Amino acid sequence: MANVVRAALVQATWTGDTESMVAKHEEHAREAARRGAKVIGFQEVFNAPYFCQVQDPEHYRWAEAVPDGPTTRRMQELARETGMVIVVPVFEVEQSGFYYNTAAVIDADGTFLGKYRKHHIPQVHGFWEKFYFKPGNIGWPVFDTAVGKVGVYICYDRHFPEGWRQLGLNGAQLVYNPSATHRGLSSHLWRLEQPAAAVANEYFIAAINRVGVEEYGDNDFYGTSYFVDPRGQFVGETASDKDEELVVRDLDFDLIEEVRRQWAFYRDRRPDAYDGLVQP
Repeated sequence: MANVVRAALVQATWTGDTESMVAKHEEHAREAARRGAKVIGFQEVFNAPYFCQVQDPEHYRWAEAVPDGPTTRRMQELARETGMVIVVPVFEVEQSGFYYNTAAVIDADGTFLGKYRKHHIPQVHGFWEKFYFKPGNIGWPVFDTAVGKVGVYICYDRHFPEGWRQLGLNGAQLVYNPSATHRGLSSHLWRLEQPAAAVANEYFIAAINRVGVEEYGDNDFYGTSYFVDPRGQFVGETASDKDEELVVRDLDFDLIEEVRRQWAFYRDRRPDAYDGLVQP
């Protein structure tokens, strides 16, 4: 029997407040569950606007603890209700002065499995993230979930191949890449980088982008979210470039082993020759 996982992602427009934004995602998750999905992921800092378009200390108000904050606890209840694994990207405060761009991973029974903290923090026009976030410091965990081994890589991380590879070496079968990127900056890379990473590392990727223009800047988030398989092929169509959308796709995890036997990229790695890659 094929090892098929029905997976979902949400690209959403900002509602104007956290309560309605979280409630909207809860309804998307319930609909995904009704359609048979067993895992779902949301966009970068899903319960807030993309406030990093500006540098203003008022936006520290969006931060909360992970896992003890209200959003993670609420998503644990949602996971128990729907029986789905949920990837929950939020603005995390660890302690005073320690803030991270984080994603919590919650198992289908509501268990908090752990979190990933974004490693690569941009500081360019419209993406002033170093003002808010410290670089991630807990590695590239892969979580043993009810649907298989799930990893996370967040937005700007996707431009750096090293983390994609480490997730593969750590056993990832599916990597969620929650993002916030706009048309004028990197839309030509959006359909290129994640499929290339899926091929190089031979796993599935869920690429999620926000959609619409928000109140703190003129970034036009272009959606076009998708799933891509280990051969670099889109699984179904990409989402709309203008509208909110729930995407549900069937992922055949048996394809991972098939591709790894055929292309054998992991067999032919040469870590003994790569010392120069980690020199400052």
